[in-house]
Amino acid sequence: MSEITFKKRLTVEQVEEANDLAPKFDENGLIPVVTTDYTSGELLMHGYMNEEAFKQTIKLGEAVYYSRSREILWHKGATSGLTQIVKEMRIDDDQDCVWLRVEVQGNGASCHVGYRSCFYRSVPTGDEFFEKDGELRFEEDEKVFDPKEVYGDAPNPTKL
Repeated sequence: MSEITFKKRLTVEQVEEANDLAPKFDENGLIPVVTTDYTSGELLMHGYMNEEAFKQTIKLGEAVYYSRSREILWHKGATSGLTQIVKEMRIDDDQDCVWLRVEVQGNGASCHVGYRSCFYRSVPTGDEFFEKDGELRFEEDEKVFDPKEVYGDAPNPTKL
């Protein structure tokens, strides 16, 4: 397989209307990624890719992210077995955001906390926010797996 290269961003027309893949990474060299289940459309997670993670995702056909907390490439599922097989990879109109539609291997979970989706809580809005004192509501009742069994003593990626 030859090396993956991205086109230089030359014109708005080229970025928005041409077939050139010319992603725009932010000042930290990252591009945001939203990931959904290929079949159900359920939002599984949001992450980031740097240029190398983007290229590895294309090359492998599996989701590779850049972990901002650990500052390393993160091949999703390498530790847990919950690999995300990329069924479709899209880029938005100005090529500064990626959408992955994936099939999750293993038990189908994508969250390191043990839930299927990283978006397992909802935020009340309007008057309900004040009535509930801003309390989050759990939308998933059960964890799909026990993180301690899967990750053992690995450090938690969440940083305060």
